Amino acid sequence: MTSTSPSTARVPVAALIEAAARQTVPVVRGIGDDALIVPTPCADYDVRALVDHLHHVVVQFQELAAKREADFSTTPSTVRPDTDWRAEFARETGALVTAWAAPGAEEGTSGQLGLPARTVAHMALLDLTVHAWDLAVATGQPYEADPEVVAELVDAVEAMAPQAREYGVFGPEVPVPARATALERVLAMTGRDPRWRA
Repeated sequence: MTSTSPSTARVPVAALIEAAARQTVPVVRGIGDDALIVPTPCADYDVRALVDHLHHVVVQFQELAAKREADFSTTPSTVRPDTDWRAEFARETGALVTAWAAPGAEEGTSGQLGLPARTVAHMALLDLTVHAWDLAVATGQPYEADPEVVAELVDAVEAMAPQAREYGVFGPEVPVPARATALERVLAMTGRDPRWRA
């Protein structure tokens, strides 16, 4: 009889996404209307645009979990005064967890590039984590990433970083001290300065 050691056991990706969402949803809920125009660590996005982007990511990665094609060509405007966009974001993150918990979701390949499904799920996990940090520091909110999520992301981001930089998804890696936390290392690998403040 063989056993799987804790170091090699894979946490179901839906559980990781759920853990990340638990930290992300309160940040989005905590964004005041007066903060929508403030800058974020993502130079191309203010808070409103980044929430729109993250909402779109959450919706499209549900499609990828179901092995359907995603459409990132345009980003719909979801942050509007006539919608409860905070509650809608919470509902869509719940749907994202459900999509990746479906049988077979993290098996095989997914998306236009034919990547391993778990790698695709890591992209959603990364967006939920780093954009939650982006929005928290931009709007002066506390944020603490789930340790298990960050531990999963360290190796995943290191593996995807070269291609992500080639396509302009990540910026140049930011140097961090040896004592940097795992989250700071993840942020730095994506091109963010962990010391960024509004």
